Amino acid sequence: MPLSSSAATNTTRSSLFNRCWRVIATGFCFSLFGLGGLLLSCVWFNLLRLAIRNRTRRNQLTQNAIRHCFRFFLATTRFLGVLDYHFANSERLHDDAGCLVVANHPSLLDYVLLASRMPRCDCIVKEALLNNLFVSGVIKAAGYLANAESERLLALCQQRLANGGTLLIFPEGTRSTPGQALALQRGAANIAVRSQCDIRIVHIHCAPPMLTKQGKWYNIPAIKPQFHITVQDKIDSRHFIHADDVSPALAARRLTQHLTDALQSGSINNEK
Repeated sequence: MPLSSSAATNTTRSSLFNRCWRVIATGFCFSLFGLGGLLLSCVWFNLLRLAIRNRTRRNQLTQNAIRHCFRFFLATTRFLGVLDYHFANSERLHDDAGCLVVANHPSLLDYVLLASRMPRCDCIVKEALLNNLFVSGVIKAAGYLANAESERLLALCQQRLANGGTLLIFPEGTRSTPGQALALQRGAANIAVRSQCDIRIVHIHCAPPMLTKQGKWYNIPAIKPQFHITVQDKIDSRHFIHADDVSPALAARRLTQHLTDALQSGSINNEK
């Protein structure tokens, strides 16, 4: 649902009552998210495991459930006035089988926002999350990949893309710091170059910043945050592979620079 022009440009500071309400509502939403993940892990995904023997089919049903739950969660945050959000060209994500989706990472909610709109989302997560009571069951049931053993992870990513998966990666590796230049790791570019897959670039903008790496959940901005998620055209990773390259690392370096420029500016030339 598009934001009105007044909402998109609103710079009026909220009243004290409104800010107090948003602190309470944000705490409620975090509790809802954690409880929802726990219930999905303990109840619904265990039922799927018993009823659906085919692992691929079970993973897809799990990801469908996650997508719908995330949509409900985001609608709740909007209804309670915690934040607002607008997607541009999100329908493009429905044409991304065998594609690497690359996005910047300004907020804790970036994965939730994108996974709520992606028909399939094969995400790479931190290995430490496998020990998290609230989300470990979700991660395992959805078939997400843990970022351990880089060589094995690369092979798994290539296999997932070859089978028509859509791999979501935040190449910064962690949430960015507002006001600082993006620093991308080469993992995403290495996967793309070795898989020779398409790349979908997504730019996420949040103003004012919310749920950043440095901020606590209760540090509520004076103005209600507005998320703008723009799905760009795809690019072909093969364009960055030169015939005289002595190593795939050279192509990965060129691609990483291109991704840095595209995500930093929020715009990209149409290459496909």
